[in-house]
Amino acid sequence: MTAKSKQIIYYSRLVHSEWNLYIAATAAGLCYVGSQNHPFEELEHWVRNRFPKGELVHDNENLQGYAAELVEYFQGTRKDFSIDFDLYGTPFQLAVWNALCEIPYGQTRSYSDIALQIKKPNAVRAVGTAIGANPVLITVPCHRVIGKNGSLTGYRGGLEMKTKLLRFENENSLIEESKQYA
Repeated sequence: MTAKSKQIIYYSRLVHSEWNLYIAATAAGLCYVGSQNHPFEELEHWVRNRFPKGELVHDNENLQGYAAELVEYFQGTRKDFSIDFDLYGTPFQLAVWNALCEIPYGQTRSYSDIALQIKKPNAVRAVGTAIGANPVLITVPCHRVIGKNGSLTGYRGGLEMKTKLLRFENENSLIEESKQYA
């Protein structure tokens, strides 16, 4: 699905602890989560490509619910997101993004695992391309996808951000596990 008519895209800058990124939403839901410490131009470029007639409107209040769930994630108190999304992609991309949402917090899957999950075992490279096009970092957890050999692979937010997110989730999972046995 593509957006052809003029659409308002509300945005805000989320700054929490060591996290600093732009988020954006339409009236239907969250449509963009930016890369750590990237400038506003990253969001502008994305909007120009996806919503040629889109209008960016700064609106902290409209983004408050989305920001709150991201802050809870950064605090380690949220493992899954309950917010609405407004995702625009091909049916294949949407299938991949939905599969990403099924990867449990603190765990990883390979590109091959995702290809098998969506019943396209020979589409590993296309899965990688779809993951790279994921517009909502963190909330649709593409950072949880690694190479088949366990290596870290590309990430729109950069490998430093991917490493940070995986380490964060791993540490929080270990803390939760130790609480269960205490």
